[in-house]
Amino acid sequence: MPNINEFKSRLRGGGARANQFKVTLPFPGYAQVGGETSDLAFLCRATAVPGQTVGNVPIPFRGRVLNIAGDRTFEPWSITVLNDTDFKLYRAFERWMNGINNMTDNEGLTNPVDYQVDAFVDQLDRNGSTLKTYTLRGTFPTTLAPIDLSYSDNSAVETFSCTFRYQYFETDTTT
Repeated sequence: MPNINEFKSRLRGGGARANQFKVTLPFPGYAQVGGETSDLAFLCRATAVPGQTVGNVPIPFRGRVLNIAGDRTFEPWSITVLNDTDFKLYRAFERWMNGINNMTDNEGLTNPVDYQVDAFVDQLDRNGSTLKTYTLRGTFPTTLAPIDLSYSDNSAVETFSCTFRYQYFETDTTT
């Protein structure tokens, strides 16, 4: 029968902590004014390790169904950001999206290399060392959520979310 000491020995390092992470997202050159990447490393309040699904292809055969593996798809990736009084990051996301599709004339960049970047999510240990890195290849924003305003939120810093699509991700264990 397993006991608490055996359980404790399996939970190396005390377990990975959900609040120990860093997001690195280099903005395309046209969306930068400077410092957005380093600011985001501090002001990104929440994110997730990217999700994935291997599809199913059902093949009917004589009254039975043979299920085989289909294509892999990747879930959209989102971040939640604390807003500063300069709206620096929010404005950078607006510039990025405007470059993809301009609000006034519906034109935009056509070469994916010009608006897609590689994003990084690092899972950290309690000492700030990287345990695991996820590299999201070909990332670009698809949704910039509104910033909720309310007279009843006296003691809160504004936050906003941004959702991205990416081509695929790679993962690497560094320890």
